[in-house]
Amino acid sequence: MQQRGFETNKYLKEQTKRILERVSKFEKLYLEFGGKLCYDLHAARVLPGYKPTTKIDLLKKLGDIEIIYCISAKDIAKGRVRRDFGLAYDNQTLKDIGDIKYFGLKVDSVVITRYSNEHSASIFKKKLENFGMKVYVHKEIEGYPYNIDKVIKGYEKQPYVKTKKKLVIVTGVGGSSGKMALCLSQIYHERKKGIKTGFAKFETFPIWNLTLNHPINVAYEAATADLKDINLVDMFHEEAYGITAINYNRDIENFNILKNLMKTITHEKDAFGYKSPTDMGVNMATVGIVNDKVCREAAKQEIIRRYFRYCREKVEGIETQETIDKMEKIMKKVKVKPEDRKVVKAARKEALDAKKKGKGFNDIFCGAAIELKNRKTVTGKNSNLLHAESAVILNAIKELSNIPDEIDLLSPEVIKTISNMKKELLGKKSCSLNVDETLIALSMSSATNPMAKTALKKLEDLAGCEMHITHLPKQGDEAGLIRLNMNITTDAKLSLLPYFQ
Repeated sequence: MQQRGFETNKYLKEQTKRILERVSKFEKLYLEFGGKLCYDLHAARVLPGYKPTTKIDLLKKLGDIEIIYCISAKDIAKGRVRRDFGLAYDNQTLKDIGDIKYFGLKVDSVVITRYSNEHSASIFKKKLENFGMKVYVHKEIEGYPYNIDKVIKGYEKQPYVKTKKKLVIVTGVGGSSGKMALCLSQIYHERKKGIKTGFAKFETFPIWNLTLNHPINVAYEAATADLKDINLVDMFHEEAYGITAINYNRDIENFNILKNLMKTITHEKDAFGYKSPTDMGVNMATVGIVNDKVCREAAKQEIIRRYFRYCREKVEGIETQETIDKMEKIMKKVKVKPEDRKVVKAARKEALDAKKKGKGFNDIFCGAAIELKNRKTVTGKNSNLLHAESAVILNAIKELSNIPDEIDLLSPEVIKTISNMKKELLGKKSCSLNVDETLIALSMSSATNPMAKTALKKLEDLAGCEMHITHLPKQGDEAGLIRLNMNITTDAKLSLLPYFQ
């Protein structure tokens, strides 16, 4: 069982208090939320004990609020994917809007940012409007962020998002969604109207009062390697207070914009009284860290997971070698390598064993491994009956249920029925069961097999477990694995023929 490194309630209490203090200083406050709003799985992995829905819990404590949701037209056009749920950014936006509603809150408006006539973004705008959402489009501003004259002219042309509440939350589907640019545009319009509008950032990472190369902060660099973010010492903060604080390149750039913007509009020397980029943020994360050693190790493991994610995305044509090169430097910084992830060696060994014994399928040899919460590792390989992912899941729940390996959980009749359907009705060449099909077969078998029924209940114990596979997962496998909530990495080896079967 993983040790707790973070105390959510302790952090939540202090973070809420500090945000309310910031709100009290202005007639209206735009609060930019970094990271994922509904389910911050990165924070949960890096800070063991962090509740993924902490930000939602905090919003409920803040009282009467409005929520603006941002998505970049560039990300829509690129088909960028949120890997934690396996959804493209446009579909993730729809999921987030639904999740926010499920938690008892609502998105008041959506802003499509950085728009330059992307056709896919225009279609998405219509889709949102058909769902009854209020949608605004902010165009890409020429010269942003360095040419302040052009930036201000750009703000002048951007549509103003109408808001009524004292506290406006600005969130988005991911990093570089245009959240801060939207906030500054809103502030520009409202300050011209004489409203004492303020700005602040809800921050989790990087944590300003940890060291520059603390693994938690380095894990943030890894999480945003595709955005080319770099953690830096906040020189403004050091000069103003004599205190070393850690920030990152985009916030330092944005602070310069903020200062120049406020000087142009209100002739204020310090934007909102902030003397540094760190002053803009509200970040009390260190209050919640109760075991630094546990968090350090969790952060190192997250860095390795991110490396595998980018390697996969390079295979899929999404990511570049430049990002992989950056990740290799990041791993050297914290002295880790891919094989320091325990399940990696186990999965690769299983695939190699399958090849030596000729027990793959159609000359395709795949291995998979899961590390259970009791630290035991179980493995599985592909066959003419099961995908490697399906095999390792069945082996894992057998282990958790103390069921002997030789006992079959799936009814032969159920397997035959599903295989025949795939071959005869759907025209599939491969009839082995993927994860989705295996879970259905397990459920059906549990009606007549008491052991299958016992094992079925153990699926929930796989949540949070570590898993590695040697190959690029197929759709039916990935969908099932995401629902099981494991931390999955892959070597992303291609087997094109089975992939399209």
